[in-house]
Amino acid sequence: MTTSPSRTLPRIAMVGTGGTIAGAGTASNGLPSAAYQAAVVSASDLISHVPQLARLAELQVEQLLQIDSADFTDDKLLRLARRVAALCARDDVDGVVVTHGTDTMEESAYFLHLTVKSPKPIVLTGAMRPGTALAADGPANLLHAVAVASHPGSSGRGVLVVMNEEIHSARDVAKVHAMRLDAFASPHGPLGLVAEETPRWYRALTRPHTTQSEFDITAIDTLPLVGVVSSHGNMRQEIYEAWVALGARAIVHAGFGGGTVPAYLADYLSMLRARGVLLVRASRTGAGPVIRNANADDDAQGWVVTDDQNPPRARLLAALALAHHDSPEALQQVFWRY
Repeated sequence: MTTSPSRTLPRIAMVGTGGTIAGAGTASNGLPSAAYQAAVVSASDLISHVPQLARLAELQVEQLLQIDSADFTDDKLLRLARRVAALCARDDVDGVVVTHGTDTMEESAYFLHLTVKSPKPIVLTGAMRPGTALAADGPANLLHAVAVASHPGSSGRGVLVVMNEEIHSARDVAKVHAMRLDAFASPHGPLGLVAEETPRWYRALTRPHTTQSEFDITAIDTLPLVGVVSSHGNMRQEIYEAWVALGARAIVHAGFGGGTVPAYLADYLSMLRARGVLLVRASRTGAGPVIRNANADDDAQGWVVTDDQNPPRARLLAALALAHHDSPEALQQVFWRY
């Protein structure tokens, strides 16, 4: 489907994957924003409810997936990245917008950020409320995402997430609230904002991405298994052992505070390296750097620390790095670099 025949407008490919932005209320209790079914509205129908899009871009719309983003698997993530890369390689596409559920949007955005080698704008957006809710946020988010993807100043900035009038880098952004419209935030702040359907930029990303990344989706067939274990009181080593039994090549330990490893797990976790499994120390807080050799002897243990990557992003970066590197020293350099 194409909106606006004007050839002077930027040509934006919109890829629908479902999520709340494609949801509709199901409740009869007057609370349609709390009770709804995700992924029931097509991408074509989404744009039909935002006629203002026609003045911003010539849209090419396709429905790649129609799922709740909680149902994203690595296979689906690879499929999305391959499709976005293929669209970016086309001469008749100036940028890509992906509509996505918010639960795993930060993971999909980060994976695209690391693996799609194109300077063209790639923007993900979604909604915290379905279209049937009072004051639904999806239409405005979609309008702003297309505005950002259509703007020449958005090129070369890596993959972006546009929500609630803010423009975030896929390297930093995370969903930090279960319900509010300002559910997405970055620990270092957004890159900019959207005002009057135009992006305004206030900071730039310095870590490598897209065209500068060593990872390339066109050369990735599968991802090695990497597990995540979140810390809590009274932890059990059997959870780690389950990941080992499944064939995980690395386990992200989402530790307390600065990635702390409980003393009662230290002996067990120190043996993982001898069994061919890397331990990656992250923080369950989701923000702030994990300092190497601060509250653990990472050098002696052969452990890796994440810098400031949160556990979900650390899982993806570790999986990508393991396709190129085996040693903890090499993986550590990857985490310092990205």
